[in-house]
Amino acid sequence: MNVTFAASQFPPLALGFFGLGAGYLIWGPQELFGFPARDERVDRSLGVWGVWMPGLCQLLTGLILFIGLTWFQVFAGDKILYMAALAFSAYGIHWFALGWNRYRGNDPRPNAGMSIAFTTISALGTTVFFHAGDWPVGLLFVGLVLVYVSDFFVALGAKLFERILGLVHILTGLWLMYLMFAVTINFAGGFHWTV
Repeated sequence: MNVTFAASQFPPLALGFFGLGAGYLIWGPQELFGFPARDERVDRSLGVWGVWMPGLCQLLTGLILFIGLTWFQVFAGDKILYMAALAFSAYGIHWFALGWNRYRGNDPRPNAGMSIAFTTISALGTTVFFHAGDWPVGLLFVGLVLVYVSDFFVALGAKLFERILGLVHILTGLWLMYLMFAVTINFAGGFHWTV
């Protein structure tokens, strides 16, 4: 027996954009302004937010996209969603690690290796989305490249780059809020915002 599912016009992109944007807007001010000042309690709070907002929201988005693309083919007509599924899944899992490490007060130096891998996937996303003509999401991935290049130097102990990382987190977080808003208003309200 073959079961065919109807194509969906509603990939869960807004959830992934919102989760990552919220995470960046929570972590960014602490990095840029030093507010609140880092201590054990602040690190635990940031860790919890990191796991549950960008971690869970992105992982859930990525899994739904992968399952919708592969098992049920409900998003089969939109091949660019493969890159979105890869990115949301990888970034979601990575935020579970970032959040847990911050919560536990673990050594951030291993993030240097992580940042090389995530600079690579961010550059891949930049290439894929600009090539597809989706400049708003391509611009998001430019922000992600800047996040992970900055994060590399933070992991090596370059204090200035923690402030740069905070600024990039805030700017990219605001762009993610725009993307979440545009996707939602387009799907739910029939608008045609650029996304």
